[in-house]
Amino acid sequence: QVQLVESGGGLVQPGGSLRLSCTASGSIFETYGMAWYRQAPGKQRELVAYFASGGTMNYADRVKGRFTISKDNAKNTMYLQMNSLKPEDTAVYYCNTIFRTLPWGQGTQVTVSS
Repeated sequence: QVQLVESGGGLVQPGGSLRLSCTASGSIFETYGMAWYRQAPGKQRELVAYFASGGTMNYADRVKGRFTISKDNAKNTMYLQMNSLKPEDTAVYYCNTIFRTLPWGQGTQVTVSS
């Protein structure tokens, strides 16, 4: 079973940047449409950004223009570059397929606070 490991989170001030990584234990990024999700305390997990069929990148309205999704198939790694971070971006960030078909990793905590 493929395992997903998220990393790169941390505490950052509003307006700051972070780059998250999602590493898979197998070569899946060329097979599956992959996505980033986040879950804030007391809220449902929501889709943040994803690769659609054909490799096009799509973003939730809340992060459009600030976040960039990318991947390196050779390294089995997907990234989420987050710029101009806001307190409302505070959440645990996860990666998975766009259909949420793989076991969830532990996620990586992002806290945006002054």
